[in-house]
Amino acid sequence: MIRVVFNQKGGVGKSTITCNLAALAAASGQRTLVVDLDAQGNSTRYLLGADQAGVELGIADFFEETLSYRLRSRAAAEYVTPTRFENLCVVAASPKLGDLQTKLETKLKIYKLAEWLGQLKKEFAEIWIDTPPALNFYTLSALIAADRCLVPFDCDDFSRQALYRLLENVDEIRADHNKKLKVEGIVVNQFNARSNLPTRVVEELIAEKLPVLPQYLSSSIKVKESHEAAKPLVYLDPGHKLAQEYRALYELLARKKR
Repeated sequence: MIRVVFNQKGGVGKSTITCNLAALAAASGQRTLVVDLDAQGNSTRYLLGADQAGVELGIADFFEETLSYRLRSRAAAEYVTPTRFENLCVVAASPKLGDLQTKLETKLKIYKLAEWLGQLKKEFAEIWIDTPPALNFYTLSALIAADRCLVPFDCDDFSRQALYRLLENVDEIRADHNKKLKVEGIVVNQFNARSNLPTRVVEELIAEKLPVLPQYLSSSIKVKESHEAAKPLVYLDPGHKLAQEYRALYELLARKKR
């Protein structure tokens, strides 16, 4: 199963959701891979911390080599870096992704990621893709490669308008490039049940029959602590309320997959 976590709006928790759900998959015994397509590298830092110096090859190297006429035939696994967490690996991002984007678009390399991940599906039970906050070459490549799309949503009106555009874009990508792609659900993130606005906005989305998942994720300072420790919250403090919400969300997705 290949899942992409995508929203064109920044600051909605894509990297945190990606890494915590992938960590839960790994903890359940599934060999799991996170592919970081964002030049900011938040998922890479979250999972590797100070170990980033040990990255030999990452996703920018893969894309750079697709541009070469003298393409070296590397095994797909050569771009994968193990983390210190059992069953969990990452394909690391780097700032070079930004420099490569225009060249990749010009050379029409939009299907290369899907071909490459098709090889890695033989080695990993679950692949999670973190994306930049834009509909660009990398997010389009991810949506073409993915089976499912999860959409983080942070309960404000700007996010709501962006959500409608995003769902239209996913529909178009499904029609033109990837007929198996499905929106698995909208993940309500940083939810505060005591505030009227988030509750009202979510209720309205449900009334519109949008695929809002019934497990919401709370806001917590503990997430920032887990970022600083380079340790997903489900490892750092598995008994924390938010860690338990992540676990319930992962179990919900696992049931949907069956």
